[in-house]
Amino acid sequence: MEDDQALRDRAYRIAEEKTGFYVHLAAFVMVNAGLWLLWYFTGRGFPWPAFITFFWGFGLVMHGVGAFLGGRYTQTLAEKEYRKLKEGRRP
Repeated sequence: MEDDQALRDRAYRIAEEKTGFYVHLAAFVMVNAGLWLLWYFTGRGFPWPAFITFFWGFGLVMHGVGAFLGGRYTQTLAEKEYRKLKEGRRP
């Protein structure tokens, strides 16, 4: 069982990860809105901002998965490795 300080440290790291995601999301929205407005007001030719929105959006989704689901996966994997080591099996 973790002591109170260890839990606070862990909670702080989780909060930092989630805050980082929200900052990333805000930057994504603002920059992409600006790019789409630039495209719209400069003749609306080939929709080049779609590439930036798509690939950056994929990165944003992966960041969100890591921030909100990554901890549970890491904890499960760590528990599995702990059991292996405790049973004397080498990784």
